Amino acid sequence: MNFKVLSTLSYDVLSTTTFFFNIMPIKSDNQLVLEESLIITPAIPFEEFKINQSDTRFIKMEVEKGTSFTINYKAQVVVNYAHIDEKTLLKSIPIINLDPNILPYFSPSRHCESDKLMEFAINKFGFLLNDYSKALAIEDWIYTNITYTTGSTNSSASATETLLNKAGVCKDFAHLGIALCRALDIPARYFTGYACYLNPPDFHACFEAYIGGHWIIFDPTKLAGLNGLVKIANGKDASEAAVASYFGDIICTHMDIQCHPVSIDFMLFDWKIRREKAFSY
Repeated sequence: MNFKVLSTLSYDVLSTTTFFFNIMPIKSDNQLVLEESLIITPAIPFEEFKINQSDTRFIKMEVEKGTSFTINYKAQVVVNYAHIDEKTLLKSIPIINLDPNILPYFSPSRHCESDKLMEFAINKFGFLLNDYSKALAIEDWIYTNITYTTGSTNSSASATETLLNKAGVCKDFAHLGIALCRALDIPARYFTGYACYLNPPDFHACFEAYIGGHWIIFDPTKLAGLNGLVKIANGKDASEAAVASYFGDIICTHMDIQCHPVSIDFMLFDWKIRREKAFSY
């Protein structure tokens, strides 16, 4: 599928501040960035970089006190979604045979305290026969039992807090899904990206679980079509994949996030697809 994405972010800088932005889609074997532009007004020098051999593309910049600026990013991106047959997902891969790069996604992290949720996860989902069934059940349970409430949490909220408060936004839904999967020995990671037709428009967070040798996408909010996502980054949780981080005193004055298909062929694209098929990105 071919998408156009846009993000426009404006800030007033109250003290000299270092910014790290993570708004550019990754370039990978199944995600091709055909064209892109990044314009900062007024012009401020910036540098693009990656860390730990990941596909995530960050930019960094330092902005002087008293500056008001806007960063505008546009891109056209082709995403080749892999539809994974459910028979493949029912196959279990012994942990000892997993790629070592998968192993960090078993462990608790700052926002995903899987060790604290082990008893809950086992009682709720441990009786299911395979990892795919467990991840599906986790996705459905969160959707049914956690209320999507804008502004209900802050950047420090964790999976256990979301479970206790029974409310959150997409990142909180993702963190809870990750923590419950890890509590059942299913590797899981955070996914942030652009989502087609998301209402209200914003960056979107989901989670991926490693099942049958593939990273499979799950969206417990069920707000986005699974074949309408453009990946920006993965991480153990949002602390590794935040779209904007800063060190200083600032005010965000404007944000506009968009994602639209370039052309719609309803034989290939249905933004309403939630879980009829298993998708890998």
